[in-house]
Amino acid sequence: MTRSRVNALKGFAISRSAPGLAMALGLALAGCAAPVATAPVGRPAIPYTSVGLERVIGQTAAGLTRLFGDPDADVREGAARKLQFQSGICVLDAYLYPAGSGEPKVTYIDARELDGSTIDRASCVAALTRRDGGR
Repeated sequence: MTRSRVNALKGFAISRSAPGLAMALGLALAGCAAPVATAPVGRPAIPYTSVGLERVIGQTAAGLTRLFGDPDADVREGAARKLQFQSGICVLDAYLYPAGSGEPKVTYIDARELDGSTIDRASCVAALTRRDGGR
């Protein structure tokens, strides 16, 4: 056998084993790869701000009734009270706590869409002021 023929056969043997070697090497290196971070699916978080809530924070129960109409729910627990208002767009929970010896006032509000997903609280306040019974 000529020297060129031997070299050609050696090259053929190496090239036939190369795909298996390349696959094994690729799989080994794939285990070392860092996981790829994926963005969470769903709605983005809504920033917590009190802008647009000036008409609600600090109100009494009577003030909320003047603003939104009669509450859809009125829950009392000790000195605390929760008034819930609902429109076709959202639900607003207003939490009233006594301040000293005075009448309980809204210190915190929470809002959500009818399906429970997050909605901007000021947008919900605006929607409630436009519902029937609100002024």
